[in-house]
Amino acid sequence: MQRTILITGCSSGIGLDAARGLRARGWRVFATCRQEPDCERLRGEGLESFVLDYADEASVEAAVAEVVTRTGGKLDALYNNGAFACPGAVEDLPRGALRAIFETNLFGYHDLTRRVIPLMRAQGGGRIINCSSVLGLVALKWRGAYVATKFAMEGLTDVLRIEMADTGIKVILIEPGPITSSIREKAIPHFERWIDWENSARSEEYRGLRSRLYESAGPDKWELPASAVTEKLIHALESPRPKARYFVTTPTHLMGIARRILPTRLLDWMIAKG
Repeated sequence: MQRTILITGCSSGIGLDAARGLRARGWRVFATCRQEPDCERLRGEGLESFVLDYADEASVEAAVAEVVTRTGGKLDALYNNGAFACPGAVEDLPRGALRAIFETNLFGYHDLTRRVIPLMRAQGGGRIINCSSVLGLVALKWRGAYVATKFAMEGLTDVLRIEMADTGIKVILIEPGPITSSIREKAIPHFERWIDWENSARSEEYRGLRSRLYESAGPDKWELPASAVTEKLIHALESPRPKARYFVTTPTHLMGIARRILPTRLLDWMIAKG
């Protein structure tokens, strides 16, 4: 039978490349997006696409119901991918900003995962793959909100992997670093909504941050295309013995090693130096 996968955040970047790549390999892909116009565009490509908004419980519930209707309750894999960033110093993050980013980047992942586990239990197995980040391994200035969600996801995923060990459900983390995407541009509305930078004690520092946020400096020197993530995703989905974690970019490999072997003070210094 054709293998099935539900992927979130498919409007662009990592999710879109994954949806296209897996369809080309013969998977039946449910490529979800937060907004209907993006779903319509993907349906124009021949993908099965419908709305799934992590921040809306009813949307998550409806998306899983749609999968059940289309497959009769079968789902081989879930790829939790959609997320956003809210740049700003930790001292300037209001409670609402953290609430909003956790709703999408963590609570939505968890809600969707809980809803598909019964389907996978009933069929005797499946794969749950969460897209984390190099920022789920190490901290970086100005990215506190995003880092917090990814650190939390790492812990929750590790526990789920251990708990699912006797079920046939494999739980896996993919750890990208700099990947070609629109995450910088999509972070701007969240920054403008939540960060009162002009009245911050760090207002002068924010001028540099705003320059980097609003004006693309071109690709990062370590940046890889989204297809690099899809390559790891394919291994995580199709290997009989998938790894618990897949590092994608050079910075992720380096930071994975550095976090294990360096004292905290030295690691902080190295990250601050860039």
